[in-house]
Amino acid sequence: MTVLFVTGTGTEIGKTMVSAAIAATSLAVGFSVAYLKPAQTGLGPDQPGDAAEVTRLAGHELTGVELARYPDPLAPATAARRAGLPSVGPAEIAEAAAKLAAVHDIVLVEGAGGLLVRFDQEGSTLADAAKMLGAPVLVVAQAGLGTLNTAALTAEALRARALACAGFVIGSWPDDPDLAARSNLADLPDCTGAPLIGALPAGAGSLTPDAFRQAAPGWLAPRIGGLWDVDAFTAIWSSII
Repeated sequence: MTVLFVTGTGTEIGKTMVSAAIAATSLAVGFSVAYLKPAQTGLGPDQPGDAAEVTRLAGHELTGVELARYPDPLAPATAARRAGLPSVGPAEIAEAAAKLAAVHDIVLVEGAGGLLVRFDQEGSTLADAAKMLGAPVLVVAQAGLGTLNTAALTAEALRARALACAGFVIGSWPDDPDLAARSNLADLPDCTGAPLIGALPAGAGSLTPDAFRQAAPGWLAPRIGGLWDVDAFTAIWSSII
């Protein structure tokens, strides 16, 4: 896959860390990688955003691009309106991703919050940009209670738009997962009809860049370049139930 869209079942669940892990894993085997953040919200002009964080963790060989920035920590459409700034629509996102794909092996496009968060006043979403490119969408989910419903809704929204789901990745796997988290390892694929293809440990972003890059392949399944074994991971944690 040349262009991969990264969305979530909500906000603050690990999309940026997952993007960084995929980028680091891909760079390590010689692929050229670009990371595109269509709209960064909640930060001032001089504060480092998600593109800077992915570059810091994955490596400075990465091409990091941010299309727009808005100060309020809101959905991009709302944040753009409040700031009196132009919004970023799906055509602009798709065009930027296509240009990056012309000169990179892999392009990661990270959305804001969930799949259907609005980017412009017409109600366009990340799904519309993915549809324009026919690109697959990877979904980052939380580990514990409540994730099955939000994950199933996201998978259903992707199917309704004829978008391919690349799979689900748990954005932050706790050191001491509760019963719901352990049960979700088996239930998540059943509820969504899509494979579980990774799990990042809680606190992954606090690792040094070198440690992050060395560990990243062990968090991701082979279909996205890693070494993570979903069956072994599930068996270990399920045995504790």
